[in-house]
Amino acid sequence: MTTTPGNASSGLPGKPPVVDLATWQAARDELLVREKAHTREGDAIAASRRRLPMVELDGTVEVVGPDGPVPFLDLFQGRDELVVYQHMWYDGAPHQGQCEGCTTTAWHLKDAVYLNARGVSFAILTTGPWDEVAAYVEFMGYTQPWYSVRGVEAPVGGEMGYIACFLREGDRVFLTYRTTGRGNEPVNGSLSLLDMTPYGRGEAWEDNPEGRPEGHSPCWYWRSDADGNAAWGPTSRPVPQWTRPGATPVETLGRHGHHH
Repeated sequence: MTTTPGNASSGLPGKPPVVDLATWQAARDELLVREKAHTREGDAIAASRRRLPMVELDGTVEVVGPDGPVPFLDLFQGRDELVVYQHMWYDGAPHQGQCEGCTTTAWHLKDAVYLNARGVSFAILTTGPWDEVAAYVEFMGYTQPWYSVRGVEAPVGGEMGYIACFLREGDRVFLTYRTTGRGNEPVNGSLSLLDMTPYGRGEAWEDNPEGRPEGHSPCWYWRSDADGNAAWGPTSRPVPQWTRPGATPVETLGRHGHHH
């Protein structure tokens, strides 16, 4: 994979102050109290999430996958629960013109073995025509199941960029939860790890100590050129795509190429 912006190991401005281990441990212990409170509040929110009502939908609505049209019910693979990521799509765009945020989210969902072990299936849905989607999935090397929901009404189709959860009772299907925006962040473990580092995500909205580098627009490092420099131009693409076989910087983007 190419380098990423700001990866130099020296010369970073505004480093944390140096203290002895006991002083560091005291500060760390103080922060831990707040972290534990945050964890407990997250647990309480999850408990409320499990108590949400649900909405029935037509499980026979057809989505298109590698085997052609199949009923949405098939995505459960016989399990009782299903989580989907609804991936945005730009018709006719080259591979590097697809959404950098959705690409990164899908990249962090390599497989669903741990979900499957809990009786939960997983799939990615998108509104692109299947022939375009299939070529993109092959280019990205994705192994999780993808389906086109073109022309399908919400909540299976409709607006993309969401995580949605469904429950099955026999042949009946229910929507139980849906989230978007920063609600999608739990899928992206890289963000959680960056939040643990002294320089964070490098985004402008973050509250950083005096002297730290000025932040950039959200997700600025999710698109880069071939040299790993953050870029939105015709030679840029979502960062994970640079690892794909045959990825080159010379293809020019169509009119869809500057979505971000």
